[in-house]
Order: sequence, then C-alpha cells, then structure tokens
Amino acid sequence: VGFMYLLSAGADYKLNGNEQAGVDTLHAAALLMNRFNPKGFIRAWNGPEQKGFVIIDCMMNLSLLYRASRETGDPRFAAVANIHAETTLREFIRENGSVSHIIEFDPETGARVREHAGQGCALGSSWSRGQAWGLYGFTLAYLNTRDERFLQAAEKIAAWFTANIRPDGLTDCDFMQPPEEERIDNIAGAIAACGLLELEKITGKPEHRTAAEKLVDGLLDHCCDWSAETPGILTKCTASYHDDGAGRHTNIVYGDYFLVEALAKLAGTDPMLWL
Repeated sequence: VGFMYLLSAGADYKLNGNEQAGVDTLHAAALLMNRFNPKGFIRAWNGPEQKGFVIIDCMMNLSLLYRASRETGDPRFAAVANIHAETTLREFIRENGSVSHIIEFDPETGARVREHAGQGCALGSSWSRGQAWGLYGFTLAYLNTRDERFLQAAEKIAAWFTANIRPDGLTDCDFMQPPEEERIDNIAGAIAACGLLELEKITGKPEHRTAAEKLVDGLLDHCCDWSAETPGILTKCTASYHDDGAGRHTNIVYGDYFLVEALAKLAGTDPMLWL
C-alpha cells in the first residue's frame, strides 16, 4: 500500500493539494498499520502459512507511516515503522552487505524461524531487486528519522550493490546467479540509482553518484525502448529468477517509474514523492 498510495493519492495531495487524496493516503496508512504484528514486524502476505513472513520490499512502505505521523501528530504510525525497520536491520542484512528477500518469524513469539529464497536464485543468494529495496528503503528510513543506524545500513547495502554492477551498467537478476544463463533485472538498477542519488545528497560522497550514473547510463544505452508502438520504456526486467512466467526480459511498468525518478533526480527536478 505504500508503493501504491504514496505515488498516486499521496502525490496528488503533495503536488496538487487534493484534500480527498490526502484522506485516502491516511486511510492507506491505517490499513498498513493493521498488518503490524506487535512481536516486531509488518506482515507481508495473507496466506494462512505466511503469518510470519516479512519481505525486504516493505522498507519502501514505511514512508507512508512516517508521513501519517507528520500529518496527524499521532506517533503510533512512526513507532510501527521504526519497529519494523529495526527488525529488518537486525535480521535481513548479512555481513557482506547483501540482504535476504524473505525472513519467516514465529507470529506468536517474534522469533526468527528461517530464511526463504523468494524471488532470488537460491537460499542465501542476493536477489538484486531486494538489494535495491534495502538500499533505497533504509535511505528513506534515515531521511524520515535521522537515525544513523539506518544510514549505515543503506551505505553497507550500497557498497555491495555497487560492487556487483555489470561492466555495461546493467544488473543481474541475482548477484550470485550462475553465469551460464543470462537473467537481467533492470528494475533493480533503476531503484538502486534513486537510492544512491539520495545517499550522495546526504553524505556528499561522490562514489554514490558515480555508481548511479553508471546504472542510468547502462539503462539508456542498452535497455530503453522509446517507440510509440510499445507500452513501456525499460526493457530486460525480470520478475523472479525461477519464474519466467511472471516476466523475463520484458517491461514491468514500475520499472519505468523508477527510471523517470532517477532521471528527475539527475536533472534536479524530482519532487520526492516518498516523503
């Protein structure tokens, strides 16, 4: 709901002052609060066997909660966001800076049960879009809280991601995938570029912008279809390493969003809809 509402109703309210859109955005924040398990996490999915499943993607939803606390003065939204971010910080980030996609917790106790490979190549591997969600998500958590732990997490993930960018600027679907069969997921590169550009603004470290420009140049040079006959721009997006039926080397529409956001950041015109 953070993805859907911040970039639609939230954007309408922020840019145009549409009061109903503002109410809708707060409603979405309340719905997200309802998914919070007080043992320390926001539940990802609704399946009966998934009561304790948490995904790295949810870091991108937390801005909806932080925004709700700013709008209403109610600290509970931000408190839930902080609890979830702290759980993710503790349980998802590995020593080398890579992140897990799915961690399962006991919904009754909050204890860690196991890791799941999710959309990555294998258990313990490094699904690149998950790395991008973590990179940008912790950057946003820092912008909302100024908690240095979240900034350090974003930088740690960024170092791992940057080290694994292909020479042509594109992004493998999984940074640990076998080399025999090419699977590229350029959504990961577009998301990571956005996060890296924000990190450069926060830290002043030029290497973040350099990496972001390499990613964007790779997309523009190799993987953009600007023709009017096709429904999307960014090509070679892969939804999941083991599920070609979900989309392999195709356009996935929200990849276009992150490409445009990265270009707007580089041009100095990004309205930063996540905040």
